[in-house]
Amino acid sequence: MTSLSVLGGVLAALLLGYLGFALLFPEKLS
Repeated sequence: MTSLSVLGGVLAALLLGYLGFALLFPEKLS
């Protein structure tokens, strides 16, 4: 269950990072 929590946290962090990047640099996303 711990590994699942860590995996969820990593996925959430990646998603937030991608959304932040998309908001900051929308022209770089085709």
